[in-house]
Amino acid sequence: MVADPSNGAKKTLGSVNKAFDILEQIKSEGSVGLSELAHNLDLPKSTVHIHLQTLQNRNFVVQDGDEYTLSYRFLNYGGELRNQSKLFRAARSEVDKLEETTGEVASLGIEENGLRVLIYKSEGRDSIHDNAPVGEYTHMHWTALGKAILAHYSIEHVESIVDERGLPRANEHTITDREELFEELEQTRERGYSVEDQDRRQGVLTIGAPIHSRSTDDIIASVSVSGPKNRMEEDNRFNEIVTAVKKAANVIELSYSHY
Repeated sequence: MVADPSNGAKKTLGSVNKAFDILEQIKSEGSVGLSELAHNLDLPKSTVHIHLQTLQNRNFVVQDGDEYTLSYRFLNYGGELRNQSKLFRAARSEVDKLEETTGEVASLGIEENGLRVLIYKSEGRDSIHDNAPVGEYTHMHWTALGKAILAHYSIEHVESIVDERGLPRANEHTITDREELFEELEQTRERGYSVEDQDRRQGVLTIGAPIHSRSTDDIIASVSVSGPKNRMEEDNRFNEIVTAVKKAANVIELSYSHY
């Protein structure tokens, strides 16, 4: 076992960590050979080969010639997990309606382990396509989905997330100052919606709204609409989208309470 008692870290299995390092590397590269994997991970080829054989036998990795790729078994796991989600079942049709109403990308997200997870998104013909895959993890402060959730957490909870994940920069528009983040979260909470104004992607504006559990009032998720900044700010379009996003959040809350 691998553990560092000096920093209070939980005990972990080194072999499992290596297996996940290999999977992450394959995910990053898309397709990669044994020698390159061993070099990138600074591991003996024999060790990497044993892990690859094990992962291949369990159908998590596919070998094509000398290259290895992830298998679609991960899609099966993710699909099963999402289909079992009460939130997904309650929100899917409303997210689709939100895309149809606005003509922009509509998304549903949650927080997990201090990161924003994209649970579902609906894209129309004329909406932007950012290639963000469902299941994507990003820093909470980069996105309207994340900020809509953070705004309804306690100060202590937000502090713990920032302590663990930091406030890394995505571009020149990203908030990287703790005090500035808390000021924006307060504004978000007061007006009832969050704004991602190029925080992560140049030229993209996103409006998000929180989704609460009506039985406990706990924040459980958020919903958003993303589009080109110039189009989102045309005439009264910004206010119209704010209204649509907040309405969608309310409908999802109601549907969620009946599941």
